[in-house]
Amino acid sequence: MVEEAKSGHPGLPLGAAPMAYVLWTRHLTHNPRDPAWPDRDRFILSAGHGSALLYALLHLGGYDLPRDELARFRQWGSRTPGHPEAGVTPGVEVTTGPLGQGLAMAVGLAMAEAHLAARFNRPPYRVVDHTTYVLASDGDLMEGISAEACGLAGHLRLGKLIVLYDRNGISLAGSTELAFTEDVPARFAAQGWHVTEVLDGNDLTALDRALQAAREETARPSLICVSTTIGYGAPQKQGTFHAHGSPLGEEELRGAKRALGWPEEPPFFVPDEARRPFQDAAARGAEAQKRWDEAMRGYRTDHPELARELSRRLRGELPVGWDAGLPSFAAGGKAISTRKASEAVLQSLAKAVPELVGGSADLNPSCLTWLKGEGDFQAPGRRAGIQGAVGGRWDHGGRNLHFGVREHTMGAIAVGMARHGGVRPFAGTFLVFSDYMRPPIRLAALMGAPVVFVFTHDSIALGEDGPTHQPVEHLASLRAIPNLTVIRPADAGETVAAWRAALERQEGPTALVLTRQDLPVLDRSRLAPPAGLRKGGYILWESSSGAVPELILIATGSEVHLALAAGEELAGNGLRVRVVALPSWELFDRQPAPYLDHILPPAVRARVAVEAGIRLGWEHYVGLEGEIVGLSSFGASAPGPVLLREFGITPSAVVAAGQRVLARVAAARERDYHGPAGP
Repeated sequence: MVEEAKSGHPGLPLGAAPMAYVLWTRHLTHNPRDPAWPDRDRFILSAGHGSALLYALLHLGGYDLPRDELARFRQWGSRTPGHPEAGVTPGVEVTTGPLGQGLAMAVGLAMAEAHLAARFNRPPYRVVDHTTYVLASDGDLMEGISAEACGLAGHLRLGKLIVLYDRNGISLAGSTELAFTEDVPARFAAQGWHVTEVLDGNDLTALDRALQAAREETARPSLICVSTTIGYGAPQKQGTFHAHGSPLGEEELRGAKRALGWPEEPPFFVPDEARRPFQDAAARGAEAQKRWDEAMRGYRTDHPELARELSRRLRGELPVGWDAGLPSFAAGGKAISTRKASEAVLQSLAKAVPELVGGSADLNPSCLTWLKGEGDFQAPGRRAGIQGAVGGRWDHGGRNLHFGVREHTMGAIAVGMARHGGVRPFAGTFLVFSDYMRPPIRLAALMGAPVVFVFTHDSIALGEDGPTHQPVEHLASLRAIPNLTVIRPADAGETVAAWRAALERQEGPTALVLTRQDLPVLDRSRLAPPAGLRKGGYILWESSSGAVPELILIATGSEVHLALAAGEELAGNGLRVRVVALPSWELFDRQPAPYLDHILPPAVRARVAVEAGIRLGWEHYVGLEGEIVGLSSFGASAPGPVLLREFGITPSAVVAAGQRVLARVAAARERDYHGPAGP
C-alpha cells in the first residue's frame, strides 16, 4: 500500500502486525457483515499514521474494503485515506491521526459501555458487554492527553479498556531516547492500571496470553507493553526512523519480502491460508451476534420498557415530547446569566432525555453543568459522600461526569462517548479554555459527532480574573472550524432555544457560548420570539415595521442588549433602524437566500455589528462600508462594567458607529450619483 502510494508509514504496520493478528483472529468480537452491531468490540488505532495496518485488517476481516481500495491508498476518493476516518471506511470507529486523540476517545468509548451496562443489564441478560481495544504508539504516550485520559481511566476502573502499546522506541525524528525515557509500565501502574509486558513482539503465544490476562482483569484497565521492531523485515531500515514515515523504496521492499519468506510478486498477494483465521474470527463474531439477538428477544419479553429505551437510544432518536417541559422566563423579573438559564434547562432535560450525560473540567459551581440528583459516574466501590458529589447513585450508571482539571481529555472523551452511541454527551468549561480542547472539537466536527460543548464566561465582561481568563479571539477561532455550530444566546429565552437546537442537531457538534454576568430577559411581547434562533439570525426589533431600514445593527449574546438600546436611541432621531440578533453564524448561513436577504437586505449598506470579541469575520455581514464595534486587544483586570466602558463596548459607541456608517454610505451614494470629484 505505502509503496504504491509513494506515501505513508510502513514501520508501525510491519512491527505491530503480530499483535494485531493475534487480537483480530483470537480475541476481537466483531461481525464485518454488520459493522454497526451495537455490542461489537471496538478497535481503535490511536497511532493513526499506521493506517495501512488497519486497512489490511479490515480487508482480511471481511469488511467491504476490496483489494482495489488497498491499491488506492491515500488517493482521491478512496476509502483508504492517509489516516483512519470514521464514515469513510467501514469498520473504522473514530477518526484518528493527531496522536493521543484515539487513546483518549477510547476512554470515552469504554465509559459509554460501562454506563449503558450499569443502566440496562439485568441478570441474566448482559445486553451491553463489549471491550474497547486500542493500539497505541510511543507518540501517543508522549502526548500529554494520554496522561490525562489514562489517569482518569484508572480512577474509574474501566476494566473493559485494553491498550496494546507498540513500544518500538522510534519516532519520526529518531530514537525516542532523544526525549522519552520514562518508565511507562510504572507510570500506568501508578495510575491504577493492570500492566503486563511482552518482550518479543513476534511471540504470538505470549501476546495471546497477555490479551487473555487483560480480558480476565475486569477491575482495572489493562496496558500490554509490546516490544517490537519498527519496519520489521526491512534489511537496512528496520529498527530505524527511516522506516517510520516514508516508503521503504522498491529495493528495500523486495528485501523485506525475501527476509519474511514472502513472494516478491504479485503485489497485494494474500494466500488463502492467511485469510482463513480472519474468516474464522468473523464467523465467530456472526455467531456471537446471533446469541446477542437471541438474548435481546428474551430481554424484550422480560424487560420491555428497558428494551424499548435502549433501542431508542441506540437509534439516536430523542424521546417523544422531550422538549415539552423546558423552562420559560418572563421579562421584567430578575436578570439572569445565560449560564444560569442553561442550568435550569439542563435540569429539565435531565428528566426528559435520560441519555444526556456530562459534566465539566472541575468547574461545576462556575459552569453550572450538572444534572442534580442524577448520580455521579464513579467506579463502584470507591468511597462515596465526598465533597463535590452531585448526588444520586454512585457508580458507572451516574450521569454526572467528573473530568477533573483535564479539558483536553474531557473533549476527547465526550467525542468517544458520542461515537459509541446510546448517550448524548455534553462537556463544560470556560470559553477561554476551549484552546485546550481544539483537537477533539475539530475531530468531532470532522466525524459529525453530536457533542454539546458548553462554554461559559464568554467575554471580557467576566471581569476581575483578567486577560488570562477573558476570551477575545475564541469565538472567531471556533467559528473557523467547519461543521461546528456556535450559538451565543442573548438572554434566557434564547438559551432555551439554543439547547433545543443543540440536541436536535445530529450531524455535528454544537458550542453553546454563555455569559457569567446577569442579563435582562428580553420582553418578547414587543420583540420577536426567541424561536428565531433556530434560523441563526432574526429581526429582533425594528422601528418601522414593513419599511426598508436605513440602518441595521447586528449583535450576538450580551451585546444584543447594547444594540437594542442603541437602535432605540437612533430611532428616536427619526431613523428607520433594524436590530438583528445573530446568535449563530452557521445556522444563519445555512438558510435559503431569500431569508438571508429578508433579514439583511443587500440594498441596505449601512450596517454595524457589535460583539465583545475580536472583529475578525464580521466583515462578512457588515461589508466594506459597515463598522464593527469590538476588540483589537486583550482585556484587563477590572469589574466587567468598567471593562465594557473602557473598551468601548457600549450603546453610545454603537450609536456613534451607526452615525458614521450612515454618513459614509450617504457620501458613497453621492459619489455614485455624481461621479468622482475633479482634481
